[in-house]
Amino acid sequence: MNATKDQFFKPGKMSAQDKASAIDHMARQIIAKEAAQREVKTERLRKLREAQQALAPAEPAPRGKAKRG
Repeated sequence: MNATKDQFFKPGKMSAQDKASAIDHMARQIIAKEAAQREVKTERLRKLREAQQALAPAEPAPRGKAKRG
């Protein structure tokens, strides 16, 4: 086993711009992944709702109370 300084010491510091770029890239990946998951869930729920509405009989609109006066 060859011991190198990289195994024992931290690599050099990243510049602030590189660090911000890496964080921005990771954040955008997370946001894109969540958006894709939300789209899949929305589509799944839409299909379930449409199937449920197709099976359920159409209910008539409730009638309001008659006004006297």
